[in-house]
Amino acid sequence: MPATEFQGSFGRSLLTLRRDQTDSNHHHHQPQNTMEAELDSFQRQVAEKFIDLNASAGDNNLLSLDWISKLLDSFLCCQEEFRAIIFNHRSQISTPPMDRILSDYFERSIKALDVCNAIRDGIEQIRQWQKLSDIVISALDSHRPVGEGQLRRAKKALIDLAIGMLDEKDHSSATSLAHRNRSFGRAKDNHSHHRSFGHFRSLSWSVSRSWSASKQLQALANNLNTPKPNDVAASNGLAVPVYTMTSVLLFVMWVLVAAIPCQDRGLQVNFSVPRHYQWAVPVMSLHDKIVEESKRRDRKNCCGLLKEIEMIEKSSRVMNELVDSIQFPLSEEKESEVKQRVVELVEVHEGLKKGLDPFERKVREVFHRIVRSRTESLDSLC
Repeated sequence: MPATEFQGSFGRSLLTLRRDQTDSNHHHHQPQNTMEAELDSFQRQVAEKFIDLNASAGDNNLLSLDWISKLLDSFLCCQEEFRAIIFNHRSQISTPPMDRILSDYFERSIKALDVCNAIRDGIEQIRQWQKLSDIVISALDSHRPVGEGQLRRAKKALIDLAIGMLDEKDHSSATSLAHRNRSFGRAKDNHSHHRSFGHFRSLSWSVSRSWSASKQLQALANNLNTPKPNDVAASNGLAVPVYTMTSVLLFVMWVLVAAIPCQDRGLQVNFSVPRHYQWAVPVMSLHDKIVEESKRRDRKNCCGLLKEIEMIEKSSRVMNELVDSIQFPLSEEKESEVKQRVVELVEVHEGLKKGLDPFERKVREVFHRIVRSRTESLDSLC
């Protein structure tokens, strides 16, 4: 969807930004020096990336695996441009104030590495849900008649799936679901199963048990201020792209925590960008949309805002309610309905299966690119 189709003031802002950029390309009366042009080009490129991300967020695509992968691609492109700027002006980064400003950026980037690790653990958690979906699909296979044993097996997997997808703070619902699961076996066995399922969740995180995604984001955002005019002047403008890249880094990590299950999720981060930055309007628009999504009544207690997670939740909930309503002997109409719901679950399952591996590779690439950028810049300081 092109920017001209955007509604309201945001659409007009994007249109103005594009027009101003075109005008600046054709009507500069005084030539910029090479460094000014390079730094201005970086700001425009960041703005364009986020304008495109706003456009691709339409049609209910925001926070899908596909959209977040595009966000990570945009981050990698910005990171590469930022890396080139630092390399081209490496003679200036070892002197005040750039040594301090750049050191602060790389300290924040280390915190981002922990977020990437936690997100990869969250991806593994989603894979466990896929395995439970597999059990449901296999038990209610559309090519075989549905029997009572198959129904019990599917019901047990659906309840385990519901427990696994609850936000870790929602203990009361987990206890209620575990209690319902007792009808499929001895109470002692099911209690043991629920405990072991929770034990698996606690072991699945590679970050420490005390680690908190919410606190990590707050540490990333702490004292992130626009560069002071004297720092901008003393750094010949280099303080501005560092601030830009730090803001992009924080936003990307915030989106990952919003979308993917991770330890002690929380989105309460003070994120604000002055509107005079070219990329401020599209970035803050995405931020506001995601905050609104998190406030939706049916998403408040979810373990992640990823669209595919919402689809699994809805599909498995409908299937669970259907299975609850089944009585034997099974009527042809009810069996047909079961088969149809299985087909829908398969579609959701296959979509997730197709997108999850490429997404994990992208997160891994972000991790390694941050490490490489930091290592190269520290070498330049030596």
